[in-house]
Amino acid sequence: MMRLATWNIEWFSALFDARDRLIADEDWSRRHDVTRATQADGIAYGIERLNADVLMVIEAPNHGLTQSTVRALEGFAKTYGLRQNKAIIGYANGTMQEIAALYDPDVLKLTHDPMETERAPRFDTEFRMDVDVDDQPDIHVFSKPPLELAMTAPGFPTLRLIGVHAKSKAPHKASDAAEEQAISIANRRKQLAQCVWLRRRIEDMLREQMPLIVMGDLNDGPGLDHYEKLFGRSSVEVVMGYHEQPETRLYDPNADAWANPRQGFFMGTARFYNRDFRRYVNAILDYVMVSPDIRETLHPRWRIWHPFDDPRIYKDAALRDALLAASDHFPVSIDLG
Repeated sequence: MMRLATWNIEWFSALFDARDRLIADEDWSRRHDVTRATQADGIAYGIERLNADVLMVIEAPNHGLTQSTVRALEGFAKTYGLRQNKAIIGYANGTMQEIAALYDPDVLKLTHDPMETERAPRFDTEFRMDVDVDDQPDIHVFSKPPLELAMTAPGFPTLRLIGVHAKSKAPHKASDAAEEQAISIANRRKQLAQCVWLRRRIEDMLREQMPLIVMGDLNDGPGLDHYEKLFGRSSVEVVMGYHEQPETRLYDPNADAWANPRQGFFMGTARFYNRDFRRYVNAILDYVMVSPDIRETLHPRWRIWHPFDDPRIYKDAALRDALLAASDHFPVSIDLG
């Protein structure tokens, strides 16, 4: 059996100094009412209990002039004695939120293996697509270029992994309702273009019969906001190929459940405090999507590690508290084989 997981770890970068040394003290972290030591311990305990052979880390520590994402993650793993002690990134970005993979080198091998086609250029370049219906192609770039990996492991076919952190739709810095609407629509256009770009890469891979897993934070879900009606479909549906032929459609049961509101329930992978309602609310933002061949031959089994929605985790106080301290998102895992 092989376990892969994705986890958006909020403000992970704030736990390291300029030389990638872990800061695990009693000062406050960037998470509300959580110390840096408590968050660091929560992350490490969460990774240990998650026990994934590959963990796609969304919002991984920064990579820059003096900092190295790989050095920070591998140092973190060494500090806590984690078996997932090897790290890899692709194209670094300028957001302080990298996409990286942390994995067990005794179990598998990962290589950064980006692709490029005419339909879907390399993710660190530009993509042209008209999103404002003026018949002029707009130029789009990824603020966080997806991480394309090739994974090899005994007893498994070579798998392609794509780690994703799509653009947020949140109208940050809006000063009034009109500006909030304008920013929300502009952000959704950018997000949709990114996901069309990603979908074209997916289609190219499926044509080449490459077993594929797309995992990470898409910052979207079917029906997640009313602006979706302006565009006809969610970004998640675009990436999955929800309205395409079955042989080109990715699958994630949690996304499927969200797309069918008539059943009366939905999944949640993240938990945020809503000031208007004065309570915490759930959202599904994180996914592990698989190609049809993986679904048919490797019999995947999904789990959202939500500390309140998963009764096994809720009863496990140490794990429950660790996940709550670590991030506002929770891991999503998939077991193969």
